[in-house]
Amino acid sequence: MPTLASILADHLSGHTAITETVAACYARLRAHGDEAIFIALRPEAEVLSEAERLQREGPQGRRLWGVPVAVKDNIDVAGLPTTAACPAFAYEPAADSSVVARLKREGALVIGKTNLDQFATGLNGTRSPYGTPRNAMRADLVPGGSSSGSASAVAAGIVPVALGTDTAGSGRVPAGLQNIVGLKPSLGLIPNAGVVPACRTLDSVSVFALTVEDAWAVLEAVAGLDAADAFSRPLPLGRPGASPPRIRLGVPRPEDRDFAGDKAAEASYEAALERAVQLGAQIIPLDFSPFYEIAKLLYDGPWVAERWLAIRDLHDRDPEAILPVIRQIIAGKPLPDAAAAFAARYRLAELALATKAAMKAVDALMVPTAPRPATLSEMAADPIGANSMLGRYTNFVNLLDLCALALPASLAADGTAAGITLIAPAGQDAALAGFGRALHAAAGLPLGATGLTMPEAPDWPAAAKPGEIEIAVVGAHLSGMPLNGELTALGGSFVRATTTTPDYKLYALPGGPPARPGLVRVAADGAAIALEVWSLPAEGFGRFVSGIPSPLGIGTLALADGTKVKGFLCEAIATEGARDVTDFGGWRAFVASQAPQRASA
Repeated sequence: MPTLASILADHLSGHTAITETVAACYARLRAHGDEAIFIALRPEAEVLSEAERLQREGPQGRRLWGVPVAVKDNIDVAGLPTTAACPAFAYEPAADSSVVARLKREGALVIGKTNLDQFATGLNGTRSPYGTPRNAMRADLVPGGSSSGSASAVAAGIVPVALGTDTAGSGRVPAGLQNIVGLKPSLGLIPNAGVVPACRTLDSVSVFALTVEDAWAVLEAVAGLDAADAFSRPLPLGRPGASPPRIRLGVPRPEDRDFAGDKAAEASYEAALERAVQLGAQIIPLDFSPFYEIAKLLYDGPWVAERWLAIRDLHDRDPEAILPVIRQIIAGKPLPDAAAAFAARYRLAELALATKAAMKAVDALMVPTAPRPATLSEMAADPIGANSMLGRYTNFVNLLDLCALALPASLAADGTAAGITLIAPAGQDAALAGFGRALHAAAGLPLGATGLTMPEAPDWPAAAKPGEIEIAVVGAHLSGMPLNGELTALGGSFVRATTTTPDYKLYALPGGPPARPGLVRVAADGAAIALEVWSLPAEGFGRFVSGIPSPLGIGTLALADGTKVKGFLCEAIATEGARDVTDFGGWRAFVASQAPQRASA
């Protein structure tokens, strides 16, 4: 299965039909032959029918038009049961979770629900009555969990992207063990409404992908405030930088590094640090002892009580329905009382002060995703100890309100994958993606277990300055055109040139001077229209918009780079009798075509 970006490009160009992509997805799944990846799989004919509908409708600016995705089975998808890997817990959701609804709104096709460590409790992927998904890189290693099925589906090339969840590292450890990207966004950035909670105050929906660009495309499609989620919050998403910035990376001091005796894993991390230096990073060793103490609080402190809340009713009704190892972790010892809970909160606050002081000297942390991989036999012999080892570098992240991006770092000849993770304060997701993409590309690795090579990625689109608002212009406000001075007089600055998605028409409206275009979104027979994105201070934006004459107005434009910005749109009724100039591909080209006529007049 190719990347999300290439699938979308093929769909938009007409090179590949959505039905062909879906058929290839199911064929890859059959060829892979791992029945433990999915707990619930939609019938192929049903998804093909949905693909035909999407094809008939056209892209309509949808950023994931016809892209197959898989969803972890603790996230509600209407029409499929939610099990959290516990048959006795299963229920039929009345509606999609907020995140799945947003995926579908952008044209994604959900093919099924993936396996997980029961109740998302585990980092290894073997704690499920539905079997253990195969590590796509090495069958004798654990796949990583709890989002085991989602990671295996992406690594094997069955789907280009999949949703997981991450409380203690479940969206990162499986990525590190299977040579793929795992994006764990800032808490509250992706809504959790319709997600079975593990620790509700710490849970985060995560994204698995073959590339950072693909993961970011999904994040852009699903992020945003949700009134249905009490823990959703309005965080700035931003946009990754166009090139790797100079970045200060905090890393564990040599005495704080733990690879559980694995020299190959240690060498992999050292090589990744060297690549970061070659990209311009400054490496700053930090005392990681407060981070590690915070990590212990996740399972030794009161947060285990949140996991208890998620299974309490089932445990009271039918404790044997819960796997013994899950019962041991969640209900195997007395729950902390209120005094112990407050004491742990106080200790967390004290330790957080120490970590914040350390992180003031750096832009991000860079740690191994896991100390080393674990074999299936090791996990069977020591299910709690081996699992705890995997969370060494992940358990503290959500307790400290940090975002993280797990990236492939190395791939041994025997298929053993090792990863690194970039970590930064909440709201810095874009900065991690900008540097992370460069770091991933520098590793020179194939994508997952697909054998595909890293595609040459175009520069990230430039972004507006903080506190400013982007606006797309298509006509007389383009640079060098008659009304461009209105933008510059209000403090506007050029951001980038791009095009719309291919579902717009452009008309030359009557009247003027100056001559004005009218841009209209259409369901069929549209084209990509050239435009420019400018950035305006908030006050200037308000003044600019207030002066726009009818029949023009400001709406939301879908751009070819996958973003959406405010921009000029025209009332459809105003185009009656106007000249259709769509074939010119943009207003500047149309105006240039008229110059000889004016000269001869």
